[in-house]
Amino acid sequence: MAGDKQEAPWPVPKFHFSVQIGGSEISFQEVSGLDAETDLIEYRAGNSPQFSTVKMPGLKKTSNVTLKKGMFKDDSKIFDWYTQVKMNVIKRETVVIQLLDEDGNPVFTWKLANAFPINITGTDLKSDGNEVAIETLELAHEGLEIEQS
Repeated sequence: MAGDKQEAPWPVPKFHFSVQIGGSEISFQEVSGLDAETDLIEYRAGNSPQFSTVKMPGLKKTSNVTLKKGMFKDDSKIFDWYTQVKMNVIKRETVVIQLLDEDGNPVFTWKLANAFPINITGTDLKSDGNEVAIETLELAHEGLEIEQS
């Protein structure tokens, strides 16, 4: 019946989220690249009676995270951060990305350790376009921590 509590919960929708960079909240339209991977090490001793390798976990690695947002007049926060990157002088920040429920409470949280911008892309321009201007920021980081609330 409409309005009754649902017995089997549905998956969390992905369109309500927040992003904080260095403690400041910035509105983004899209976040991608929240993944981690473990390299595989294969080993076999020369005197092993089995003619196959043993598989072991190796080093962990993470992808760069890509963030997209609308461009606003007098809003240059991410470009200002990018221009601070110099050789061996990098302003690293903690980035917190939270997937929120309908009340604005975090359900899942991803934390990027020591993140810094490596690529910034301005919008494309089209004289017959009917879209808003979107800029893209790509971040490198040194670790992805995932928490569930």
